[in-house]
Amino acid sequence: MRKPNIRRGAALGAAVALVAGMTAACGDSESGGSESKLGQDDVLTITTFSDFGYDKLIDQWNADPDRPFTVKHTKVADWDPWKKTLTQELQAGHGLTDIVAVEGDAMPQFVSEGASDQFVDLSDSSLDDRWVEYAYKAAQTADGKQIGYPTDVGPEAFCYRADLFKKAGLPSDREAVKPIFATWDSYFEAGKKLVAALPDTKWYDSSGSIAQAMLNQTEFPFQTEDNEVNIDNPEIQNVWDAVTQYSSTLSPRVVQWKEDWTNNFTNDGFATMPCPGWMFSNVKSSAPDVKGWDIVDAFPGGGGNWGGSFLAVPTQSEHPDEAKQFAAWLTDKDQELAVFEAAGNYPANVAAEEALAAENTTDPYFNDAPTAAILASRAAAVEPGHPYKGDKYSDILGLFQTAIQRVDEGSSPDDSWKTFTQAVESLS
Repeated sequence: MRKPNIRRGAALGAAVALVAGMTAACGDSESGGSESKLGQDDVLTITTFSDFGYDKLIDQWNADPDRPFTVKHTKVADWDPWKKTLTQELQAGHGLTDIVAVEGDAMPQFVSEGASDQFVDLSDSSLDDRWVEYAYKAAQTADGKQIGYPTDVGPEAFCYRADLFKKAGLPSDREAVKPIFATWDSYFEAGKKLVAALPDTKWYDSSGSIAQAMLNQTEFPFQTEDNEVNIDNPEIQNVWDAVTQYSSTLSPRVVQWKEDWTNNFTNDGFATMPCPGWMFSNVKSSAPDVKGWDIVDAFPGGGGNWGGSFLAVPTQSEHPDEAKQFAAWLTDKDQELAVFEAAGNYPANVAAEEALAAENTTDPYFNDAPTAAILASRAAAVEPGHPYKGDKYSDILGLFQTAIQRVDEGSSPDDSWKTFTQAVESLS
C-alpha cells in the first residue's frame, strides 16, 4: 500500500455488496468473456494508484521488440478515488482495465462469496510458493480461488529525525535509539521528553498513523474469526485510549496526506513516524532538502505490517490470459526488486526478499541506513494474521480513523467513541 488514505464510511462495503449479486458482464467464460489474443500492435491496460514503482518496468517492456504486446499504464493519485471507480465499474460490468490494483485492506471484501466472481481465477500451482504465504492467502477465497497476486508487503520500521533527537537531548544514533522504540510505553515517554524540550515540535506525524501502527499488532481489532463485529474488546480499547490520551500533547493533530501533514515535514513539525518501506518515498518527496532523517531497526511492541497491494484481473477483461501473464511478470523476483529500488515497496516475493536480505543496500537520504536489511529484519518480526481482516475491516477502520480525527479536532474521546459505535452498528 502506498499512500493509504484514511477510509471514510461504508462506500466500499456497499459497492461490493451490490457487486456480489451480479454475474460477470463479459460472457460465460470462467476467466472472462469475449477473449481475444493480443498481438504486438495491441495494448494491454493496467491501472494502479499512488506509486507502485512500475514506470520504468513498463517502459522497458514496451521497448522490447520481442514482447508479445504493449502495455498502457494508468496511474491514479491515491487509493480513495480509485476505490470508487473500481467498485462502480465492477458494478457496471464494464469500463475497467485488464489489470487493476487492489489495496490490501479492501481485499477481504473482494474475496467474499459472490464478489470474487467479478475477478479471474489466477491460480497457478507453479506460483504457489512465489510469495509470502500470508500475503498470497489474503487474496484467496474460501474455496481456493486466487483473485490477486501480491505486489508488496509493509513491514514497519520507524523513521526519526536524528537531528531533533539530538537537539532535545535524546540519543540519536541508530543503535542508541532502539530502547526508545522497544515498547509503546517507552516510545510515548520519550515523546514527552522531546516535546518538553522542543515545544514547537510534536512527537509523531499524526494520531491516525500511530493508531494504524498499533492496530497492525492486534489480533482481532474489529471482527471475530467468524466475521462477527466486535469493537468492545480490550485490544481496540487499548489503541483508542493510548492515541486519544496523547492527542493534545504528542500529536500535531493533522490528517495524514493532507497539506498540513505534508507541511510538517519541512517545518520540524514532528520527530518520528511509522515507516513501512513504501513510506520512504513519501518522506523524501515531502522533505527533499531536510537533513537528519534516519531509520531504526525497531518497532514498539515487536513488529507490524502496514500495507501491501495486489494485482487482479476483472472478468470483464477481454484479455485475461495476457493480463495474468503480465501480472505474474510484474510480481516476479527481478521486477519486485526493481520496484523496491524505485519506490521502496518491500517485496512480497520470497526470492526477492531473500536477495535483499543478502545485500547491504544503504540509502544516503536516511543517513546511509541499511534499508534492505532493516526491512528484512522487520519482516521477520511480523506476526502473520495480525490484524485479522474480516469483510468489514476496511469500513470499520475508516470509521475508527474518523473518530480519532474528531478527538484531534476537539471532541471528547467518550463522545467520539459513542459516535463511532453508532456508525459501526449502522453498517449492513
